[in-house]
Amino acid sequence: MRYHDPRPVERRSNAPGSPAIISLTLNGRPVELDVAPETPLLWVIREQAGLTGTKFGCGIGACGACTVHIDGTARRSCVVPLSAVAGRSVTTIEATASATMQSIRQAWLEHQVPQCGYCQSGMIMAVAALLESNPRPSDEQIDSAVTNLCRCGTYERIRRAVHSAAERLGVTNA
Repeated sequence: MRYHDPRPVERRSNAPGSPAIISLTLNGRPVELDVAPETPLLWVIREQAGLTGTKFGCGIGACGACTVHIDGTARRSCVVPLSAVAGRSVTTIEATASATMQSIRQAWLEHQVPQCGYCQSGMIMAVAALLESNPRPSDEQIDSAVTNLCRCGTYERIRRAVHSAAERLGVTNA
């Protein structure tokens, strides 16, 4: 799959803003992107790839609405330049069908975590990365690892849902 930025850009080698072909794996599929290397990954995901589950929130990496996995690690895509993911694997909320993700989604509904829902895709991606690396997180570890902002303030529900998801995955909290 190949995406092309249709905006006319003067092509000069090494000039800031000049498109370059950057290859990566997006949701398990190899892609080549003809986009300026300093373009934030978030805009490539939303505009070039058309994957709108990853949300724009603040643009400075503070809120976490744009959280994706880069080589399995939760990262805020609004502050990651496309050049930083060349040759790497990027996973968005659209491509997450693992047992961990299914457990999180079920727990999210059970504990009625979503309110407005805007932060949810980023929040779920952050929680998935946490449970993949730490299947038995304490409340303090959840608070430390999942720093996404929820304007609706459902943090207590989020913690309960994380514990429920871990239990569904066959791990009991100690």
